[in-house]
Amino acid sequence: MNFSDIKFARNHNEEFYKVLRQRVNEYFKEKNITRYANSKMVFKTIFMFMLYFVPFVMILTLVTNTWVFFGMWALMGFGMAGIGLSVMHDANHGAYSNKESVNTIVGSILYFLGGVDVNWRIQHNILHHTYTNITGFDEDINPGPVMRFTPHEKRRYLHKYQHIYAYFLYGMMTLMWFTTKDYKQAARYKKMGLIGTQKLTYGNLMARIVISKLLYGAMIFGLPIWLSPAPWYFTILGFLVMQFIAGFILGIIFQPAHVVPTSDYPMPDESGNIDADWAVSQLYNTANFAPGAKLFSWYVGGLNYQVEHHLFPNICHIHYSSISKIVKETAEEYNLPYHSYRTFGQALSDHTKMLYQLGNFDNAPAMH
Repeated sequence: MNFSDIKFARNHNEEFYKVLRQRVNEYFKEKNITRYANSKMVFKTIFMFMLYFVPFVMILTLVTNTWVFFGMWALMGFGMAGIGLSVMHDANHGAYSNKESVNTIVGSILYFLGGVDVNWRIQHNILHHTYTNITGFDEDINPGPVMRFTPHEKRRYLHKYQHIYAYFLYGMMTLMWFTTKDYKQAARYKKMGLIGTQKLTYGNLMARIVISKLLYGAMIFGLPIWLSPAPWYFTILGFLVMQFIAGFILGIIFQPAHVVPTSDYPMPDESGNIDADWAVSQLYNTANFAPGAKLFSWYVGGLNYQVEHHLFPNICHIHYSSISKIVKETAEEYNLPYHSYRTFGQALSDHTKMLYQLGNFDNAPAMH
């Protein structure tokens, strides 16, 4: 079945999203504020950029102590994840600015992180946000044979330990982006006919991938090896430290929002029909966490409000906290779920338990 064959029900709770959008639009109108970035978001952008680039400049010019050297690479890992969560993410959703050119420029920062914005938008915006938790269509729950994120995939012997080794593999996430993932995605998206959605040809995309990887490699490896007094192998180790920290952070933020016991993992029938309205399906398969943790929420780009993000990906994340009350009240009004963990620890604990269930039981019974 092709992704274009999937159809969400249009006569099942469809009024919920109409009413919700109207209420959210009224909120911005009454407050007379933009739904895009404001001065606070600009400050955050500058901060995250500095958290990534300032330590790198120090590695190249000032650092001679070994521990400080690796400390700078670690800071870059936090900066890398911060840019991905708080800046690049909004821009590539078109939520940073009402000007497409600004979103394109800001979203292109992904090239300085070793990724490719085109593939990111296809995987995240098109596949994950449209077909959330639908096996075979949402690539976020299809990490390959080593992990089992959905009860509709085959369970293998190794999966019984995935609740233990998953967190190590999360740390490999961005390293895979840099090395192999973008090439594999480009080939896969060509077969799926998705590259054209980004107004590119396969050749254009491959050229962009190859050139950007070479330039990123020259920056992240070449400059430190050339300018830093540290041995060349320290640069390799520092790079791996940075990648592990960034990948680990991204993994533990994104996965507890969907791979948790509250998710229902919808599957289309033979005709491709999903028995839920698109917005309602988002409520069934998404969970918030730590809504009261302001500093945490600031760093992770409001993605602890994952429900709001999935319903309104074109709204800058700085508004999620404010509109969350509207979303929750409207969901309750229509007798729909609004999943939210009080703390991040609770969400991570349930995610770990879900990994165990998926790894040890074919049907992965819910733990409600």
